[in-house]
Amino acid sequence: MKPRPPAMRAKRRYILARILPYGVAWDQKQVYLSVIEAATSLWGDAAIGFAQPAVVFCDGGYIVVRCRRGTEKDIATALATVNAIADARVALRTVATSGTIHALRRRMKPIRPLSEAGEVKFGETYFTVYRYPRQKVDLVEKGIKHQKSLFFTEVDLEER
Repeated sequence: MKPRPPAMRAKRRYILARILPYGVAWDQKQVYLSVIEAATSLWGDAAIGFAQPAVVFCDGGYIVVRCRRGTEKDIATALATVNAIADARVALRTVATSGTIHALRRRMKPIRPLSEAGEVKFGETYFTVYRYPRQKVDLVEKGIKHQKSLFFTEVDLEER
């Protein structure tokens, strides 16, 4: 069977989104299920069936969602409503929209914690410090039974 010529193919758009918090590796299927659930609850089955969203890439703190041209604004809005992936609290932030995945790969910047990880004490609790670019600081409680995360900037950390 011959492939369709480009003029007869369905036009697609690709949306690049960043997954927050950083540093957690997500399963592509779990991300897809969360995106579909959020989009369906926001726009309904018929609109999402027309948009045909699919997660085509999930790695390095970024995801790429494919959809039909003309529906990218609806899907980007639905991405902003995702608040959990596999029972873990997350947020998806749209970075860019393009007609090709290649153009979006150039927009992906690797996000690595800075090497200055240490310990800090707030009250009676000890926290591990993770510093990120753009002045972001995460504090993760050291404990056996549960972990609590605090989110600061470098300025907040210096005031303590």
